[in-house]
Amino acid sequence: MNMLWGGRFSESTDALMRAFNDSIAFDIRLWDADITGSEAYARALEKAGVLTPAETETLLDGLRRVRAEFADGTFTIAAGDEDIHTAVERRLKELVGAVAGKLHTARSRNDQVATDTRLWLRGEISSLREHLRTLITTIANAAETHLDVLMPGYTHLQQAQPVRFSHWLLGYGWKFARDLARLDAVARETNVLPLGSGALSGNPLSIDRQFLADALRFAEISANSMDAVADRDYLADFLHWATLTQTHLSSLAEDLIIFSSTEYGFTEISDAYSTGSSLMPQKKNPDSLELIRGKTGRIFGNYSGFLATLKGLPSTYDKDMQEDKEPLFDTVDTLAMTLPIATGVIRTLKVNRERMYGAMSSHLLATELADYLVEKGLPFREAHEVVGKVVQLSIESNQPLWSIPLLALKTISPLFDRDVHDWLDFENAVERRRSIGGTAKAAVQAQIASLRQRVG
Repeated sequence: MNMLWGGRFSESTDALMRAFNDSIAFDIRLWDADITGSEAYARALEKAGVLTPAETETLLDGLRRVRAEFADGTFTIAAGDEDIHTAVERRLKELVGAVAGKLHTARSRNDQVATDTRLWLRGEISSLREHLRTLITTIANAAETHLDVLMPGYTHLQQAQPVRFSHWLLGYGWKFARDLARLDAVARETNVLPLGSGALSGNPLSIDRQFLADALRFAEISANSMDAVADRDYLADFLHWATLTQTHLSSLAEDLIIFSSTEYGFTEISDAYSTGSSLMPQKKNPDSLELIRGKTGRIFGNYSGFLATLKGLPSTYDKDMQEDKEPLFDTVDTLAMTLPIATGVIRTLKVNRERMYGAMSSHLLATELADYLVEKGLPFREAHEVVGKVVQLSIESNQPLWSIPLLALKTISPLFDRDVHDWLDFENAVERRRSIGGTAKAAVQAQIASLRQRVG
């Protein structure tokens, strides 16, 4: 078994150690990035005078053939292929002969894997960005569709003030808009070229790193070769982004699970995103949302585990860093499912306007009464106290706020007058929140326009 590093060793590697050390089972996903990086490096070696034009073309032709085998599923992993780099180089040598050995000149697997991972993640970020944009657009569309639907707004899961359903939904739209901005920042941090750093000390062949950056479409070049092979900050940034984004998805899922329960009945999850019970024929379970919520812990674990791996590592490259791939791949795969699933749920969501309106307690208007008294000149703290007594009267007399006789209100405060009942109306209460970011119709429409502009 010919290893890339075996010349110095007199004994063969223990079989269990080989299995423990090998990463080909998971880093095979980097095949396209690995070949792309090698194609650019071959051209850079020719530019540096290490390869002749004919040798370069031979290598490029061989790499094209290796790529085709991966693409059509005919590439076969062989014994001794400990990682994707070994596998590609081994197959390249089988196809083009000894010249394949020149491709690794002054290149280390340290800068190679760092380049591969950045190239791979850059493509995945682009895909996830589109999923996120689609979710945000779907939220904006749903908010526009249900613009006139009113619902109870909640704090502490207790009814608080009346709001528009669209306003509640847009609250998540803005969370995801921030996630989009953070993802763009991660993309910038990822788009830095480490290739040409060697194992840790740089490249001795005057490799044109700007040529490599241009060929591989990297916006920047790493400034320090030791940092370049050690840097996994961009992966930590990505996993942090994923954790926060998935947290927002989980919160949205939780709200919709509650709203879709029989007791609430505000919304109904489409059959396309629900499952049934093996025992109870009547059940319709929001499993799409429960799985979104459940997978959040998985992504949390990937992030925290990765940070624990990085903690205390000495400088440059250490084999511990091989442990970055599996949490990264799993996190990407998970978000690639949860984002489109959440989009599908929102796009097909049924909204029960009558149930939402019917669920609104008159006590949602208590703050309106306080504002009414403030307009009459009463300081807010005193108005708060007065309205608290009105609410207590409502509870004791078992009647909604709007049914309490004016005379009874006047016994609590002489400032109450006939116009008070204009304030005890859900639509009027909502429309009074006209400031930027409020739940009035015009303010919500402005939010929708702004959110659409934000995502482009």
